[in-house]
This record gives sequence, C-alpha cells and structure tokens, in this order.
Amino acid sequence: MPPQLFRTLLLLLFRPFLPKAAAELRLENEALHHQVALLQRQLGKRPRLTHRDRIFWILLSRLWPDWRRALYIVQPNTVIRWHRQGFRAYWRRKSQRQTPGRPSISRATIHLIQRLKRENASWGAPRIHGELAKLGIQLALSTVEKYIGTRATPPPSQSWKTFLRNHVTEIAAIDFFVVPSLRFPVLCGFVVLSHDRREILHIGATPHPTGEWTAQQLTEAFPWDAAPRYLLRDNDSIYGELFRRRVNNLGMKDLRTAPRSPWQNAYAERVIGSIRRECLNHIIPINEAHLLRILREYQNYYNHSRTHLSLDGDTPEPRPIQTPEMGSKIVALPQVGGLHHRYERRAA
Repeated sequence: MPPQLFRTLLLLLFRPFLPKAAAELRLENEALHHQVALLQRQLGKRPRLTHRDRIFWILLSRLWPDWRRALYIVQPNTVIRWHRQGFRAYWRRKSQRQTPGRPSISRATIHLIQRLKRENASWGAPRIHGELAKLGIQLALSTVEKYIGTRATPPPSQSWKTFLRNHVTEIAAIDFFVVPSLRFPVLCGFVVLSHDRREILHIGATPHPTGEWTAQQLTEAFPWDAAPRYLLRDNDSIYGELFRRRVNNLGMKDLRTAPRSPWQNAYAERVIGSIRRECLNHIIPINEAHLLRILREYQNYYNHSRTHLSLDGDTPEPRPIQTPEMGSKIVALPQVGGLHHRYERRAA
C-alpha cells in the first residue's frame, strides 16, 4: 500500500478523535499532495490515473463530505462514475463465484428418470414426476420434461364445472366400454368411478350385458350403505327399469347426461381412456375370465400405485412418500403383467 494511501486511511480512522478543523485541514492537504504528486509523475502529459489513484479518491469521497473542494485534476462526476464502476465489478465477480440457475441434480437421478420412461413407455412427465415424489425426490416438472425429451400436455378442462365442484365428494360415475377378444366376439367392460379421488370402486366384464347384470354390479360396488348421493350415467338402453329401481333402493339420485354428450361424464370417459391406453391396447383377452382378471389387476395398480396430476401427484388410495432415509436402493415392482411398475426404496 502506498504511504500516502496508508496515511489517509489512518487519518480517516482517527478523524472522530481529532479536532474538526485540524482533521479537515489534514485531509485537504493529503488531497492536494496527491494531485501534485500525480502531476509531477505525468509531467508534460495529460494526467493518467492508476487504480490506486481512483481508490484513493473513492475512499476520500465516501468519508470526507468536503472532498469536492480539494479536487482539481478531474471532475467530481468522474469520481462518482469510478465508484459505480467499482460497485458493478464487485458484484459481477461475486455473482460469478456461484453457479447460476437451478441447483444441479445428480447423475443417478437423471438415470432414474430415464429408467422410468424406458420401462413405462406410455408414461408422460406428470406421471414420472409423481412417481419420483413418492420416492422422496423433489424435482420441478420442467426438469423431468427436460430429461425425457417431451412436454407435458395440460389436463383437459373440466366439464359440468360448477356442479362437479360443489358435489365432487357425492358423485359416482358409471360407463361401459367394449373390448374385442381373441376370437373376435366383443366383450363389455363396466366401470364405477368415484369423483372424489378418481378411485375405481368396481370393475366388471361380461359378453352379454343386461339390466339385471348391471344392477348387480352396482350392488357389489356399494355394499353396506356406502352409496354416494348422485350416480352419473349416459342414456344407454341397458339401464332399464330394474336398474333404475336398484339405484333408488340404494338411496342415489339418477343423473343422466344429455344425448350425444359424453363430455358431461368426463371422468368416466377419461378413466376408460386410461384403461385402453395403459392396459387393453397392449393385450388380447382370451375370454371373459381373462379380461376380468386383467382389469382387476389394473384396478389395483390404478388405485394404489398410479399417480394422478389432479391429486397433486398422489394416488386414489393415498400412497406414503418414501424418503432417502428409508433406503438408497430403488427397486421396481412389476404390475399389470409388467406393463407398469411401482418403485419403492429398499435398504442396500
């Protein structure tokens, strides 16, 4: 450190203990001596200030109110500009010491995301994001999208919005869907869905659906006075007089959608679409018993393992989160004949 800068620092440090007039005079003398020395050093040329000269005047300007009175070689605005440039340079360097952006994720987590996508080809980013959350791995949905290479599609807008929001805990929906079998006869599947947590309450299959069979499925779905207040369905002719009497006996109000308006029973339509995309499109059922067994396996997977975007990444039957403290090894549990997997932590 130059002697003059050192003397100035000492003077500024002990300034509160000196008489005001004496301190002001000494500071002015140091400022004038510095300028004279600068002019002698650059005799015959325009004064060229070094970083030390700039630091001297910046320090003086911050601690001495009358510094402008003793300044002759440059304009006061120039000293202020030096200070601002130093401020920007300081924070630029300080910011560069830290890694910008989001914190990086480990290579093992990236491999796990890619493994989940590889083993479950029909899964999108929201499903993988929900599965990772159940394993105690907290990531942004955009991070999962980045490493599987696809963008998540937003969920479709709700239909019958006001009614569903007001009575979502009291509504169950039913619907049929057809499935071609090995020898081409058509089998019919039947699903009962709770609107509250999108849980599949009952699933059935038959080659010849009748009103009596449908009424019996309804009884099996809601035993022991467990029926909700409303039952939402379409206008299929299968739902005859016997079925309507069974609905009334169970204490439910029969709600029918408008003709040719499947969007009014959106939750049932959507779960049937999930059953097709994630299960039926990948198998050929041999007969009714085979189809029923597969559908019940999917029902168990859907209710207990499959994460849902509408449930904030949870399952219809709440699934506990496994934190890394429960084990570092992640194992895959095949479900629905290996079409899907559930991932859990195990002690290494």
